[in-house]
Order: sequence, then structure tokens, then C-alpha cells
Amino acid sequence: MSGRSGPPLGFAEAFDLPLSVDLRTAARAFDICPGTAYKLIRLGAFPCLVLRVGGRYRIPTTHLLRALGVDERPVYAIPLEDDAAPAAQPKDIHTHVSEVHA
Repeated sequence: MSGRSGPPLGFAEAFDLPLSVDLRTAARAFDICPGTAYKLIRLGAFPCLVLRVGGRYRIPTTHLLRALGVDERPVYAIPLEDDAAPAAQPKDIHTHVSEVHA
């Protein structure tokens, strides 16, 4: 047994995380076992910000994703079907001056 708490966190799964995650989830994201994560915290070497809330560790998801090299969340974590959303036409995007009512 490897000691890991599940398979590594997938790309799409990472974008569905709540605002903060527990240490086991963060360890999965870095593909390390929870024991190693605790050791890194004790050494002050965990790769992102770790908050101590009561007796538990919480990792802000934005810091976790940034440490993984993801600076921005995409609008969609999974690709849309070609016909799922019609393409916006230029007339749908821009409002002409003559269309603005005072």
C-alpha cells in the first residue's frame, strides 16, 4: 500500500474544489501521501499556504492551484459541445449608440 488517500487529483476535479480543502485533498493534488504532507508542514516546507483551524489544517484552494501552476480558473472545466451554446454574433455583443435609450 502506498499510503496515498486516493488517486491523484484530476484537472477537472481540481476546478470543482471548494474555497479551501483539507490536507488529504491537498496531498492528493501534489500526489504525495498525507504522512509526507504532515512532515512538510512541520518542516515549514509545504508548497503552499496552510492554515491551522482548530486542530485541523485547511489549504486555500487559490494557493493550492497557484502552487500547481494554475493561475486562473477557466470558465468551463470541461469542453462544451459544439451545439451546446450558440456562438455570439457581433450584434449580440456590442450595443450601437443608436440603440441606447436615455
